[in-house]
Amino acid sequence: MLVYLTEYLQQYISGFAVFSYITMRTIMSVLTALLLSFIIGPGMIRWLTRLKVGQAIRSDGPQTHLVKKGTPTMGGTMILFSVAVSVILWGDLTNHYLLIVTLTMLAFGVIGFIDDYKKVVYRDPKGMSAKHKYLLQSLIGFIAAYALFAMATVPAETDLLIPYMKDTVIHLGAWTILLSYFVIVGTSNAVNLTDGLDGLAIMPTVMISGALGVFAYLSGNAVFSNYLNIPYIPGVSEITIFAAALVGAGLGFLWYNAHPAQVFMGDVGSLSIGAALGVMAIAVKQELVLVIMGGVFVAETLSVILQVGSYKLRGKRIFLMAPLHHHFEQKGWHESTVIVRFWIVTIILVLVGLASLKIR
Repeated sequence: MLVYLTEYLQQYISGFAVFSYITMRTIMSVLTALLLSFIIGPGMIRWLTRLKVGQAIRSDGPQTHLVKKGTPTMGGTMILFSVAVSVILWGDLTNHYLLIVTLTMLAFGVIGFIDDYKKVVYRDPKGMSAKHKYLLQSLIGFIAAYALFAMATVPAETDLLIPYMKDTVIHLGAWTILLSYFVIVGTSNAVNLTDGLDGLAIMPTVMISGALGVFAYLSGNAVFSNYLNIPYIPGVSEITIFAAALVGAGLGFLWYNAHPAQVFMGDVGSLSIGAALGVMAIAVKQELVLVIMGGVFVAETLSVILQVGSYKLRGKRIFLMAPLHHHFEQKGWHESTVIVRFWIVTIILVLVGLASLKIR
């Protein structure tokens, strides 16, 4: 919205031309989302507290979590609102990459909202049935995947890049729809599984989103993409505005979600930001790099799969408790220790992912 206004005003005041640069709009997007989170955060927490939408705690979870019972949840709406407003203000709303990632985030947010509503109203920690939740996720994930495929402008958008290997790609063609579907739905659920401790999911999201923003900016620039030997995808740099907004909103939310948390994001937040990360990775053709940078999310998901599989096949558990962060809690690690160590691992993995820009 403000993009169009500044384009008009620069006819009269040349200084407004600075807002035509994506770097400036990226900075403004971060700051806008961050400030919005700070502004609406306290009021939203008080409102959620009055509504008594407190978090239901798993009866079979760590006993140390019982003190969290009643902490307001559904705080992810704060993230969605801040991101959406920042994108509307600073993004080019005619850009299909920006529209797809924003609409996908909001659609998954609706699924999460329904799930959270069932949890807090009916006091059922399980919320929406897994069958119905996966069905809705699959529908939206497939629509987003198809939209990215149908609106592809260059052949590289239907390829799978192999990181750290020069000019090594797998030509998928229409099969890219299936890959994109799994990336979107898989990342959404992976972030959801990770969101079990104060700040555990949001900080890795911030770091990964920032890194994907770097990929988007470079991939959308013909000079930089040619120099780095990565696909040039016209228009994808606009994703940087969304990535920046998610960074700002995530940091703003972390202010209230840091241990001991004043509010939890709930499924409305975790499902939506996970899906958004997936769409961004697909748009910049860094699906495998997302797997590397999101190693914590991957490990959390695998721990659940292995735990369930082992118990069904052998009648024995591999971990003391799944997801993985609960396993370390059961081993005696303090919650804050688990959180910070997982953050450190994510920092390392994000740097490894960014290194793929030069290591080929």
